[in-house]
Amino acid sequence: MKPHYLTMLPFLLAGTTAIADDAPASPVTGNLAVTSDYMFRGLTQTWGRPAIQGGADYANPNGFAAGFWGSSISERSYPGGAMELDLYASYGRAITPDWSWRVGLYGYVYPGANLDQAGLPRRSLNTAEFNAALGWKQFTLKYNRALTDYFGVDTEQGYTGDSKGTSYLQLDATLPLTDAWSLALHAGHTHVTTALAVPLANGARDPGYSDVGATLKFQLDPHWSLSGGITHATNAAFYRHTASFLDASDTRNVGGTRGFVMLQGTF
Repeated sequence: MKPHYLTMLPFLLAGTTAIADDAPASPVTGNLAVTSDYMFRGLTQTWGRPAIQGGADYANPNGFAAGFWGSSISERSYPGGAMELDLYASYGRAITPDWSWRVGLYGYVYPGANLDQAGLPRRSLNTAEFNAALGWKQFTLKYNRALTDYFGVDTEQGYTGDSKGTSYLQLDATLPLTDAWSLALHAGHTHVTTALAVPLANGARDPGYSDVGATLKFQLDPHWSLSGGITHATNAAFYRHTASFLDASDTRNVGGTRGFVMLQGTF
């Protein structure tokens, strides 16, 4: 089961747009990154392996922003898929020099991925979310709510019902330390609207969990930066022995405490 957290720290989620409406010199910017592990909301999307990522953003001075972002992923978590493509658009404005707001839509698309690639009933893993954010200085509080099933979670995966309405509440902060160094902090909680119909062997049924993280970033030059971070996700009873869709005997702790390094370029 998925979702885009370190799409929140190194990029303050790679692929998300800034909450404030200050426009860059050019309305279009691009980004490219290589990371040792693609973490999303505290869970690895690459089965603990490296990923290549990149995208582009458009920001209009009137407050409208849109873009796309892609990353390699693991077929063990997304059967039949090798790529995640995110499409998003939002609108926001500054309220005062310190306060701002933004609302938007975010879509996660997995070309070729479907549960029928793992011998299960046909079910797309594509997910759409609505989000609303409030910013104060370097802090951002953001609420995300699934408009579709949450990354394929439904009766086909053994749950009691659909997962529409699943929410993710997050608090992020970016703290400049020097001209070259900065620290990003994150805390979030995922509330899933359904649970497993049959508990796991250890009795766990609820996939809901919380996650925290910290990322230290060094700006190498105006375009390139190097980041290192650590994340931790709770609910080990549910996520410690997550089975691959390709081979049920292949299990992985997709949460827990994980570290990563990332080389990122913006243009």
